[in-house]
Amino acid sequence: MVADKTILTVTQLNEYIKAKIDSDKFLSSVWLKGEISNFVHHKTGHFYFTIKDEGSLIRSLMFHSAASKLMFRPENGMKVIVHGRVASYIRDGIYNFYVDAMEPDGVGALYIAYEQLKKKLDAEGLFRQERKKPLPKIPTRIGVITSPTGAAIRDIINVISRRFSYAKIILYPSLVQGEGAAPQLIRGLRYFNDTSSADVIILGRGGGSIEDLWAFNDEQLARAVAASRIPVISAVGHETDFTICDFVADRHAPTPSAAAELAVPETEELKRKIGNITGRMATLLDASVHVKRKSLEALASAKVMRNPIYILDEKKTRLLMESTRFDNATRLLLSDKRAVFEKTVSKLEALNPLSVLLRGYAAVFQEDGTLVKSTEDVSVGDTVIMRTSDGKISATVTKTEPITKPNI
Repeated sequence: MVADKTILTVTQLNEYIKAKIDSDKFLSSVWLKGEISNFVHHKTGHFYFTIKDEGSLIRSLMFHSAASKLMFRPENGMKVIVHGRVASYIRDGIYNFYVDAMEPDGVGALYIAYEQLKKKLDAEGLFRQERKKPLPKIPTRIGVITSPTGAAIRDIINVISRRFSYAKIILYPSLVQGEGAAPQLIRGLRYFNDTSSADVIILGRGGGSIEDLWAFNDEQLARAVAASRIPVISAVGHETDFTICDFVADRHAPTPSAAAELAVPETEELKRKIGNITGRMATLLDASVHVKRKSLEALASAKVMRNPIYILDEKKTRLLMESTRFDNATRLLLSDKRAVFEKTVSKLEALNPLSVLLRGYAAVFQEDGTLVKSTEDVSVGDTVIMRTSDGKISATVTKTEPITKPNI
């Protein structure tokens, strides 16, 4: 019975299924709506994930060539609409959905990319106020990075010319929207920092849609703004538009005109402030001169200025007083030291054994110098030395007679 049937290998069956799927025009271009799960961003740049709904799922793959064009990063739980084709993988006998386009379901891709980058840079601390640089008080060189033909540069020139005509405006022309705009804006920032040719930089353009302003949401541009040694004022769009550059810049202005007002002081206001400072300095100087003049008048009226010998007499009197005080202190000190010395000498004299000898006593020593303290220390015939107050006497012992101590 088996001989009458067509028998396939597993590979042949999988090849047959693949051929069927590949020949189906519907499966070659399919739009799907679902939720991302099991998302993996492979080191090769490919995206591996699953698209699922309430009842089913399908394994999906997005190659690096398509993934690199996305404006946002897919995440688990994100609801998306994807386009691609269904293809069978012969070796494993499974089919996958190969995605070549993806967009968020319900929220724009650019908005999601904006929020993702904003969250990332905020976590790194690039938005912190304490890392931002103060604007110079009186800048004389204003660097402007914008389109040379747009309304933004005209507004900036008008405001700065009106407010502070002493400032020089240095324009770095750049694209402000579309592909290639972000790299040009970055080169402008690097130019001003490398040449130190500006005191403050205005980075801006007029308003527009999120697509028009997207160059100012570029991550590399945001990092270049944060790294700038020169303070940067971001002036992108109108009051309701905010870009990543607005959050990273040292100051944010709602319009290019407002940025120009932030960048330079108003001439009349500056003159008024300088006048106030000058007035205060003059007042302080007059007060200081008055105090010094009073001090000089007091010195000039002093007795010593009228009769210089007076100060010599005063110094001489003080010197005599100090000399007398020194002499008295010295004599008192010597008297105290002499009394201590004499007391010490008296004590030493009392302890001097020669003092006893002066009273008619003698000290007896054996020939080796040992002091004789008892009759038992010598024998008859021994030679002894008797030390008197003025010399020595040699004698021979002829008799020893112990003294009997009386009984008490």
